[in-house]
Amino acid sequence: MERLMRYEFLVVGSISEAVLAALPGLSASTFPMGGTALFGPVRDEADVSSLLARFADLGISVVEVRRLPD
Repeated sequence: MERLMRYEFLVVGSISEAVLAALPGLSASTFPMGGTALFGPVRDEADVSSLLARFADLGISVVEVRRLPD
C-alpha cells in the first residue's frame, strides 16, 4: 500500500472555487497572516514538483512549501 505524505502550500491572495476545482485533492483555508493555505496528500517529490508547476500555470504565487507531520 502506497503511503501518502501531506503537504501545505502557502500562497498569495485568495483562491476561487473554480481554481480550487482545478487542483483536485487539495483543500484550502485562509491563512491567518494573509493568503491561503492549500493542503493535501502527495505521492512523492515529483508530485510536489507537478503541483508547483500547476500553481505557476494558474498564476498562483507560492510563498512557502512544507511537509506536514504524518
